[in-house]
Amino acid sequence: RPEAEGSGSGVVIAPDGYVVTNSHVIEQAGAINVNMADGMSYPAEVAGRDAATDLALIRVPAAGLANAPLGDSEKLRTGQLAIAIGNPFGFQSTVTSGVISALGRSLRSYSGRLIENIIQTDAALNPGNSGGPLVNSRGEVIGINTAIIQFARGICFAIPVNTMRWVVSMLMREGKITRGYLGINGQTVPLPVRVARHFNLRQSSAAFVAGVSPGTPADKAGLKEGDVIISFAGRPVANLDDVHRLLVAEVIGREIEVVVLRRWMLKRTATIVPAPSPD
Repeated sequence: RPEAEGSGSGVVIAPDGYVVTNSHVIEQAGAINVNMADGMSYPAEVAGRDAATDLALIRVPAAGLANAPLGDSEKLRTGQLAIAIGNPFGFQSTVTSGVISALGRSLRSYSGRLIENIIQTDAALNPGNSGGPLVNSRGEVIGINTAIIQFARGICFAIPVNTMRWVVSMLMREGKITRGYLGINGQTVPLPVRVARHFNLRQSSAAFVAGVSPGTPADKAGLKEGDVIISFAGRPVANLDDVHRLLVAEVIGREIEVVVLRRWMLKRTATIVPAPSPD
């Protein structure tokens, strides 16, 4: 089929050619070209990408680039000025402004994982803004613009710069982000009131195991389709995202205690050893 072209935005974070953008901007790209604000154009290579946070690190063969200063997303406050820079619909270096509408939002990434601590802003974003910087009044990058809600006005989201810092450092060092893997498909289900009272559970929902892949850590631990996970690593589980949050690199290869309800009547404790995610 004929080749298709797409466009997005990015931000130079290091003078030796490192550029941050969204993972979905470069996904399945056969070739990547980076056009700078001064008119220079460079071919780029992917240094690493993390679909779970929708961030990607690419590098261009250039040195002495002007890199953007990075701020601190932990110091953000609702109502402060936010400025988005990008290339909406191919209009290069477009600047829009707004305010920080909310902090601590959660957003589902393209991989299905939940991205925590997302910044919500009303600075106008459009297709092509993805991967561009969200900056404060000092010109410091405070986030990477990543998503909009279609047919809604003034509801846009950015990944915090502190999250970006951690992801980029891992991508520079290892080329990928390592997370734990159990091998289950699941969904969040409400807990029947009688069940919650009988087992003295504080949460009103849990993670339902809809399927277990053969040979995976969950299969080896004895988890079955229909089990309901109520505790993982000693922490209560109210939804599947609680499990994802705890599947960090540090748990890989370690024995983790998982408590499940089988047929809603039998409380069972299993020991599971998370493996590195095949992603």
